[in-house]
Amino acid sequence: MNRSRISILVGVVVLLAAVGGGLVWFGAGKESTDDAQVDAHVTPVAARVGGTVRTVAVVENQMVEAGALLVEIDARDYAVAVERAKAELADAEAAVAMARANLPITQATATGGAASAREAITRAQAGVEEARKGVEAATARVNVAKARVAEADVVVRRAAKDVERLKGLLAKDEIAQQQFDAAVAGADAAKASRDAVLALVTEAEAGIRAAESRLAMSQAGEQQAKAGLTSADTVPQQMAAAQARQGSADARVQQVRAQLEQAELNLQYTRITAPAAGIVSRKSVEPGQVVPAGQSLFAIVALDAVWVTANFKETQVEAMRPGQSVTLEVDAYKGHPFRGHIESVSPATGARFSLLPANNATGNFVKVIQRVPVRILVDAGQDATHVLRPGMSVVPTVHTH
Repeated sequence: MNRSRISILVGVVVLLAAVGGGLVWFGAGKESTDDAQVDAHVTPVAARVGGTVRTVAVVENQMVEAGALLVEIDARDYAVAVERAKAELADAEAAVAMARANLPITQATATGGAASAREAITRAQAGVEEARKGVEAATARVNVAKARVAEADVVVRRAAKDVERLKGLLAKDEIAQQQFDAAVAGADAAKASRDAVLALVTEAEAGIRAAESRLAMSQAGEQQAKAGLTSADTVPQQMAAAQARQGSADARVQQVRAQLEQAELNLQYTRITAPAAGIVSRKSVEPGQVVPAGQSLFAIVALDAVWVTANFKETQVEAMRPGQSVTLEVDAYKGHPFRGHIESVSPATGARFSLLPANNATGNFVKVIQRVPVRILVDAGQDATHVLRPGMSVVPTVHTH
């Protein structure tokens, strides 16, 4: 009886050892975790320019190719901006052409202006001298005329006295009427002569004013010619100014050309296209809606190249290397495992990349096993119908040897 119990006990021990050894052998070289999910590239699509939405060419969950039209924004304002920029560019280019054409003209004008200015000064100085002599001659004529006026005044006064004296004699019949008439006529002639001399004085004074005016004009011409000479002597400065104007015109062309390019880009941005092939999701735009620049409109999920992000414990990754094969059990597709391989192992733990990483320097430390993200690519041809969707739960098993 004791022998039978011992035999049974030995058999149980051998069976347990065999089962344990089988489990160890079966699990050797494999690492698994249930902290994993499917990932894919999710590309947000936003408006680059603001405006009223004219057309929405897709619906929610629609498959699109890269470059396919998604949304069209009213482009009339942006087309007007392009035409305005083109007009400004044409004006700026015309200003450049004018500045370049004026450069040699400025050089020739400034170079030849000095000799012309000196000749003008000589002519102006001769004119000033001639005008000064004219003033002197007119002054002399006025002085002569004034002397003649004084002489005529004496004659007029003497003739008037003669008439007064003869008038008394005529009243006494001491002289003949003819003699009195002759005296009156002489007095009238003296007055006429004086008036003529006064007219000469007036004319001579007008000549003085005209001569003085010519003198002033000649002096102004001389000053202008001297100023012209001063200006003509600044050839380097004038050339520098002309070159600066040309440089400014060139810079203006570059500035307006950049504005035109930006306007053309804004016009292109009114047609929003898919940046990559995938499925449209999170659609938040409708025709007639006014959208500002930067507003998110869609998200495009690319399902052509999905991968799995598996967070293994730090004690599991010692033997993991890129290229090792992986069996993927997706919760949504039980009994249909997928094959993949490790692409890379994260350079840091997930906690290290968190918004508020743990600070273990406070003195209250509790050791927690960290998780290391491992990126696993699904082998080509495993998801031809794109059944794997981002966020699905996965249980990956890595074959470490």
